[in-house]
Amino acid sequence: MKNLLKKGLTGFELKYLALIFMVLDHIHYFFEFTGMIPIWFSWLGRLAAPLFLFCLVEGFTHTHDKKKYFLKIYSISIIMGLIRFGFYNVLDFAVRGDGFIPANAMLTSFVVLLVVLMGIELIRQKKFLIGILAVVIPVILPYLFIYFVYIPYTDNHTVNILASLINFTILPLHTMIQDGGTLTLIEGMILYLFSFCKNKNARIYAFVIFELLYGIGLVSLAIGSFNVHTLIFEAYEWMSVFSAIFMLCYNGERGHGNSRFFYLFYPAHIYVLYGISLIAYALF
Repeated sequence: MKNLLKKGLTGFELKYLALIFMVLDHIHYFFEFTGMIPIWFSWLGRLAAPLFLFCLVEGFTHTHDKKKYFLKIYSISIIMGLIRFGFYNVLDFAVRGDGFIPANAMLTSFVVLLVVLMGIELIRQKKFLIGILAVVIPVILPYLFIYFVYIPYTDNHTVNILASLINFTILPLHTMIQDGGTLTLIEGMILYLFSFCKNKNARIYAFVIFELLYGIGLVSLAIGSFNVHTLIFEAYEWMSVFSAIFMLCYNGERGHGNSRFFYLFYPAHIYVLYGISLIAYALF
């Protein structure tokens, strides 16, 4: 541990750690129905999204081509969005017997966040109009859809299907994303905005404070109880604060690795695990 603190972790090393935590989390997610997957898989899984988010913000900050960086994530999120839309509308045969379908959409959450971060960058470059629009529109877009599409056309099935297709793909709504969504948007903005502080670790401390306030405070209030059992076995999203340990070990270096691997591995492992879960469910 002493050598780790001295040498630190590169960006790619953080991503590989996050990948391991993510796979454990998704094994629990897809196979919880078997009763054979220990809950600590999901506890460790709480560390995955914050570490990937940290690396995303760091990558966005240092990349020389922010548009290309965005488009790589956006294109994969659209493909995965089409698949999710299919599960809800045309792929009934692929839905697991208990009604479970994969709702994984972290890349879609990242897409919304990146648009906002690009808006902030434009504002910093004194391109105020386009910058403000880039920040405001993704934030208010869900409410525009509610008041101008979903409410006026509540009974129009065609309009609702078309709107859902758009929201699953080219215009994601942060309030409708089950995997991250609004929470990821807030967390990402905290990590980005506090990165301008003189203390390079200020963003990590701010992240920890927010996670504790949200994870223990608001979630406990929503559940209606505050006790050790609830925090460990029901509302354990707060465990994401432990990802800060690895963030603090970040040495500022990109490291060596293949970035394409992560872009391909994320959707591939989700659908492979889901396919295996279909078989497992049929056998149980």
